[in-house]
Amino acid sequence: MQVAETVDEHPAVLVTGGAGYIGSHAALALLDAGRRVIVLDNLVTGFRRAVPEVAVFVEGDIADDALVRALLAEHGVGAIMHFAGSVVVAESVENPLKYYDNNTARSRSLIASALAGGVRHFIFSSTAAVYGVPSDEPVDESWPTRPANPYGTSKLMTETMLRDAAAAHGFNYGALRYFNVAGADPAGRAGQSTQGATNLIKAAVEVATGKRDSLAIFGDDWPTPDGTGVRDYIHVSDLVAAHIALLDRLEVETATSHVLNSGYGRGVSVREVIAAVERASGKPLPCHVAPRRPGDIAQMVANSDALGATIDWRPRFADLDAIVAHALHWERTIGAQLAD
Repeated sequence: MQVAETVDEHPAVLVTGGAGYIGSHAALALLDAGRRVIVLDNLVTGFRRAVPEVAVFVEGDIADDALVRALLAEHGVGAIMHFAGSVVVAESVENPLKYYDNNTARSRSLIASALAGGVRHFIFSSTAAVYGVPSDEPVDESWPTRPANPYGTSKLMTETMLRDAAAAHGFNYGALRYFNVAGADPAGRAGQSTQGATNLIKAAVEVATGKRDSLAIFGDDWPTPDGTGVRDYIHVSDLVAAHIALLDRLEVETATSHVLNSGYGRGVSVREVIAAVERASGKPLPCHVAPRRPGDIAQMVANSDALGATIDWRPRFADLDAIVAHALHWERTIGAQLAD
């Protein structure tokens, strides 16, 4: 992976879960911005090969207090970007305690280590699932937080811990509530390698490249225009750019924290995603209708006005066809090589 070789005078950033999909893209973006990066990942779902060579990599768990505190001291870490955790909604319904352990209890340990190590800024990978079942309108940050599944609850609990810890201990944080993240680094340096991924666009391009036989449409009787679920997809490179801009803001306004939606404000249905993958691949996509999954909802679309108003960020890839094209390119080229 080609990244910036020089670093500036900013303190180092610890990226937890930096061997995973979004975390590895964030590590690249930080390095491109001249930051020093330390990646901590237990490699349960992440891949060592996804970590940029220029970054310092440590295999370990965020709940290992001694390890985390030693890393913070050794590398002079001034900020944490926290991506480590479990993310499958249906699994959270089946195994809620796993999510309260991975996403909540272990985040509590990480926050405590950050405080003990004097870390001043903390950016958390949260989720739109904290809102539960919204209305037909785009959801802004004032919408009531009523998670419909343990995944959303586990993330909201961490947001609450950050809020209270910041008030008590004088650090600041940003929580970005992701909608649906998709795509791959446009330069082909990173993409999604998750085994058995449930993300729709990832699954669809795997079908298009012959890695799956058929794409499951989980319900075609939702109260949406074409009966399939509607989501707000954001390109992973735009998302991690928002993380960098948010960190810049936290470092300047050290007494202010932010909770912000991360999406484009446009809903796209499952069938519209299928059509986009068919356009990109030039062939029909085998599909079948399956029962709705536990914890699923009809639609979720962001009102992300606050994101653009708060940080110096404008999306570069806010186009479904671009998102699909980058995901498909990764799957056909780099992803295929990694699978060999």
